[in-house]
Amino acid sequence: MDGSSKKENLVQLDKKIEEFKSKKEENRPKKLKVQNDGWRMVIELVTGMALGVSLGIALDYILGSEPIFLIIFSLLGFMAGVKTMIATAKKMNETNN
Repeated sequence: MDGSSKKENLVQLDKKIEEFKSKKEENRPKKLKVQNDGWRMVIELVTGMALGVSLGIALDYILGSEPIFLIIFSLLGFMAGVKTMIATAKKMNETNN
């Protein structure tokens, strides 16, 4: 085998791989992708809220204060979750267009 036949084999293999990838993407159900994206955004919001609430409760417990930190960090966690959701939605919009 010389160098040119190896190169031709690699080019043919590349073409076959690209054909396989394109067929795989065409056959992929879009409904599942949309559901996964929705769940991802919900999990991001819930995670932000859970972190904010837990951090607020911990600070209130440590400092022995009224639930002021719980309120503040709950709002901050909600805002962080929404911000993350918006960033994810923008990224999904860019990949779909």
